[in-house]
Amino acid sequence: MTESNSKRRTLFRRLSGRLYGDAALCALIYIGCANADFGRVRASIWTDGIHAWVGRDAARGTNAPISQFYLTDDEILLRDLAYPLIEPPYDRQRWYSVLGEWGMTHYFRPEWYHCDPTAYAAQLMNAYMRSETARYFRLNDDVRNDVLRIDPFVAVARRVLDMDSKREKALSHIAVLSGPEVANAKARIGENFLIIAWVQKSLADRAASYRFGLERLIVSVASPPAVDVERSLALLQSRIAASVLVTPPDFGITAVVPVPPPLPGRVVSK
Repeated sequence: MTESNSKRRTLFRRLSGRLYGDAALCALIYIGCANADFGRVRASIWTDGIHAWVGRDAARGTNAPISQFYLTDDEILLRDLAYPLIEPPYDRQRWYSVLGEWGMTHYFRPEWYHCDPTAYAAQLMNAYMRSETARYFRLNDDVRNDVLRIDPFVAVARRVLDMDSKREKALSHIAVLSGPEVANAKARIGENFLIIAWVQKSLADRAASYRFGLERLIVSVASPPAVDVERSLALLQSRIAASVLVTPPDFGITAVVPVPPPLPGRVVSK
């Protein structure tokens, strides 16, 4: 009887191991097949508006209304460029981060509203790497990637803010507007503002996290690459200081989010 139970347990372990192995293989095949030439995402997966929910979650983070309007091209691009500047860099290194990059998760993790300045350093120090140089290189790559992402985002953000300013002024000059139209227009202006504000807050938090991580490396495994990271971090901080467009509010307020009423089936006319 004991021998029979032992055989059953052995068979169960083998089947479980095969099941997990097959699941992991399927995930890798899916991720691999999703990429086209030169690392681009296949058109069948990458579609317009995959990060449209970024504005929704930014609004939820401050208990602001959510617009029912369609997104403009620049508003779509704003959300696409905002996502990697809000997603923590240590989450980007995980195998499932591709799901968020492609907009498949359709939400932000709650802890992203507030940055733990020690989280990045913990990931950096605890990750398995063959030498301390690799840790410095990882940190420098993360800092440099953020430097490269700032300018494209700021350019689009300026255009969106300019158009929203014109849209807000137009509301007082258009003779016939329904209540839902006014509410949704103001909600969309608010969403765009909050996305830009969230990115600004995230960048400031990330710079502080990178600084904390660099200091931990210098204390524990001092190495010449620290000089390169220091230069990259100084560049990042200067780019952040030059790209302030709005004043960020407090994110992460948990409350029921008011939603503007749905739009009527036809455009209001005289």
